[in-house]
Amino acid sequence: MTTETEGIYAVVFDMDGVLIDSHPAHLAAWREFLRSAGKEVVDDELSFVLGGRTRSEILRHFLGPLPERELERYGRRKDEIFRALEYRIKLIPGVLEFLRNLNCQRIASAVATSASEIRTFSTIERLGMAEFFEVVVTASDVSWGKPDPTVYRLACERLAIAPHHALAFDDAPAGILAAKSAGLRCVGVSSNGLAAQLLDAGAEQVIRDFKRLTLNNFAQAA
Repeated sequence: MTTETEGIYAVVFDMDGVLIDSHPAHLAAWREFLRSAGKEVVDDELSFVLGGRTRSEILRHFLGPLPERELERYGRRKDEIFRALEYRIKLIPGVLEFLRNLNCQRIASAVATSASEIRTFSTIERLGMAEFFEVVVTASDVSWGKPDPTVYRLACERLAIAPHHALAFDDAPAGILAAKSAGLRCVGVSSNGLAAQLLDAGAEQVIRDFKRLTLNNFAQAA
């Protein structure tokens, strides 16, 4: 895969599980929050939170219909718990070098995540990635999480790049479906151990991390 032959002018990244290894902290935070709200969940049920859904969708899934005021209150409480666990979060190996390479190649970069706006900007700034992204689309910008394609479609619109000239990286089958539905080419990141499911959802290839990865040698590295 090369930018010259395939016409890739932008790369759009999901955040959790793609740019950052945050899933263990997320699972722990959601488990603690739900327990505090009187809801015990088993591991299989908790995997719902890793599917690219917005915080509001997750809250309603586990706690039922909630008015906006309750969604905000519960959301703030969950975020407080998560912030106490942020020290556990690390970058996915190789991602900074990959972002630098894209920048050197004048390939635009964007984030398309179902995470909240506050957490997204705080995270990419704290971990030294903010300078690389021309566009950041979060849950605050859309009504529905993935697999709804809006988050990826909006990222391309704000980049002023046609979706078929963009490559997405996502770690959830719902994210792959969202990117494909929006018209982007898509690569899976198997931070969840879901390589087979990512391919089934339509990912062209699946990678474990970004070490030694560039667009110009992608076909060989994946």
